[in-house]
Amino acid sequence: MEDEVDRLVAAWRRERPDLDVEPLEVLSRVSRLARHLDRARRAAFAEHGLEPWEFDVLTALRRAGEPYQLSPGQLLTQTLVTSGTMTNRIDRLAEKGLVRRLPDPGDRRGVLVRLTASGRDRADEALAGLLGHERALLAELAPGRRRELAGLLRELVAPFDNVPD
Repeated sequence: MEDEVDRLVAAWRRERPDLDVEPLEVLSRVSRLARHLDRARRAAFAEHGLEPWEFDVLTALRRAGEPYQLSPGQLLTQTLVTSGTMTNRIDRLAEKGLVRRLPDPGDRRGVLVRLTASGRDRADEALAGLLGHERALLAELAPGRRRELAGLLRELVAPFDNVPD
């Protein structure tokens, strides 16, 4: 089975035989897969009336467990956005009734962001929908191959995720 990356690599090998284009065989596929996955995820979230960033914030809170709350700083760490961006996102989610800001009992100047019941329901429904879409995307791979691929991707991603701040 040939894909677009095979054609791209063959063209570069023909045009630039002096370069080792082997990294393209892996990373171009990862890049293309990321774009396809982004489209599929946007469609899955749209079915539940969410944007990808809304899903990210809501599910970060949902994963926190009862009472489904985090500080804005904890949300920043989990979603990899700036503080200004996070403030805007929290404002927009609060306007929709999906989160509430509460005073932080441990810090008089701080706030906590808590998932509302509506936000929790929306996060749960969107996650279930996303998993159905993603299961379909992986259906061609046998379970053992999925585990193998997950392990290989973990080896590539872990160094990026474990860089000290």
